[in-house]
Amino acid sequence: MAKRDYYEVLGVSRDASPDEIKKAFRKLARQYHPDANKEDKNAAEKFKEINEAYEVLSNPEKRGAYDRFGHAATDGQFNGGFGGFGGADFGGIGDIFDMFFGGGGRQRRNGPEPGADLRVDMELTFEEAAFGLEKDVKIPRTENCSTCGGSGAAPGTSKRNCDVCHGTGQIQYAQSTPFGRIVQSRTCDRCRGAGVIIEKPCPTCRGSGQVKRSRTIKVKIPAGVDTGSRLRLAGEGEIGLRGGPPGDLFVYIYVQPHAVFKREGNHVIIDAEINFAQAALGDEISVPTLEGQAKLKVPEGTQSGTVLRMRNKGIPDVRGYGRGDQHVRIKVVTPTRLTSKQRELLREFGRIEGQKSRGADKGFFEKVKDAFTG
Repeated sequence: MAKRDYYEVLGVSRDASPDEIKKAFRKLARQYHPDANKEDKNAAEKFKEINEAYEVLSNPEKRGAYDRFGHAATDGQFNGGFGGFGGADFGGIGDIFDMFFGGGGRQRRNGPEPGADLRVDMELTFEEAAFGLEKDVKIPRTENCSTCGGSGAAPGTSKRNCDVCHGTGQIQYAQSTPFGRIVQSRTCDRCRGAGVIIEKPCPTCRGSGQVKRSRTIKVKIPAGVDTGSRLRLAGEGEIGLRGGPPGDLFVYIYVQPHAVFKREGNHVIIDAEINFAQAALGDEISVPTLEGQAKLKVPEGTQSGTVLRMRNKGIPDVRGYGRGDQHVRIKVVTPTRLTSKQRELLREFGRIEGQKSRGADKGFFEKVKDAFTG
């Protein structure tokens, strides 16, 4: 079967530019690649034809010979021919691998790599989270060997480039396929991809250049952290590989619940109980705060459930933007065991409350006040 004209195969004119040829090839290669057209039995043949045309027209010397002698040049019928498709090591196949596999198979994996991040969970009391502190944490991590300085070679010796891969860590080999000659890479067996050979390994790390150590690190906990807060200590994680930067250490905070205080944002909530007389007449009571006992004025006529605010007695903002308040929720306690005197006073109050003619315009707590003060 006669071969089609290469320009016709790619769908370009005979005066097409190299960029136009490459663009046409990429479009057709995507369209007829066998992996993308498994149901098309002719896809492989079309793909082969496209590659053959591109191999010739993308090379100025081969294209010139083809323009002068046609397909006779590709078949080697002239001394100026170029030996046919099968023996060529052309660049088009590299473009195909880039398109369908992202070029990842050809990347070297023996360059610098960053170290792994580490995590530690820290439990704090309510007060520690509120005001901050410094704490020591012990973490096991990988570090450079101090005996060999991370080289992996015994003191007084050094490592050398691998004589098989010449320091690249990769070995290239060619393979002929129906689409041409493909150059591929694999990890070097001699150095296992490291690119270097260590004749005399370090006795401490056994040639790895790294050792596992337990380190105590001071962690500064800022005031105002809460459960779920995360602190990042840059560079305190695992050591990087082949000169890569170290990872980070992340500290995750858990705050223990408190028996008295509850937290809402930067505010602190507590409950305070007062008796009937205190609620009616008002009083000054002592309440707990994060910094100890403090006085709080309860206005007369305070109802159960009233919330009183104590400014700046809450938790500092973790970003340094001021401090929250303490909210005191008042609970008026109804007595369950009364003395004779208390019963007598309450009965008297009841009688006064029942007299419509007296103090009809007064509020309930005004009447209580009158009853207790005479």
